[in-house]
Amino acid sequence: MAFDPVGFALWLVAFVVSATCHEAGHALVAYLGGDSTAYREGQVSLNPLPHLRREPIGMIVVPLLSYLWQGFMIGWASAPYDPQWAARHPRRAALMAAAGPAANFLLLVAAIGGIHLMVASGAGEAPLRAGFEALVDPRGEDPLIFALARFLSITAMLNGMLMVFNLFPLPPLDGASVIEGFGGATVARVMDGFRRLPAAGLIGLVIAWKLFGLVAPWIFRVILFLAHPFTAYG
Repeated sequence: MAFDPVGFALWLVAFVVSATCHEAGHALVAYLGGDSTAYREGQVSLNPLPHLRREPIGMIVVPLLSYLWQGFMIGWASAPYDPQWAARHPRRAALMAAAGPAANFLLLVAAIGGIHLMVASGAGEAPLRAGFEALVDPRGEDPLIFALARFLSITAMLNGMLMVFNLFPLPPLDGASVIEGFGGATVARVMDGFRRLPAAGLIGLVIAWKLFGLVAPWIFRVILFLAHPFTAYG
């Protein structure tokens, strides 16, 4: 596959913005709940630099390699927190965990709103053949409109996928902490027991990735419906 510099730039901006907002959501809710660990590292911020400094491999190197290899970006970011605070306040910790996917949901809504505005203004239309990077077809020959349509498509799909993937109730994903905080003592014991297994985080990621492969086509269909609710696709 030939390297596409425009596609790479659009993907990188979408990924960095999405990861930054995700981790800033974690950091902000933790700070509001009484844990200033991430705040002290400057991560209660939409400035990507503190997040890039913390995870340069996950936010730059791995996304670059995955794009060169597969044509799309995967990676990771993180926000520090105080485990003792989380143990004392499990529901606050659960809200902190949920804040990251919630930020991705807001970005998804914003991107879908942008697609609707493109269609309403006549700058875009429902695509004949929808895809990950083609949730809206641009009208005309303006390269900026082409780039905007592609960027909104990438941002919507990326954040929808990130939101669902991170909500799987498997360590080390956010969903595990969410159900642990709100599921009561029995669920907390089960999750704690799973975390104590050797390579629990790796096991959780492998299982989640397998499950994600099953639900990803449905996520695509839902996002496509949100973008064009009155257009029928086979």
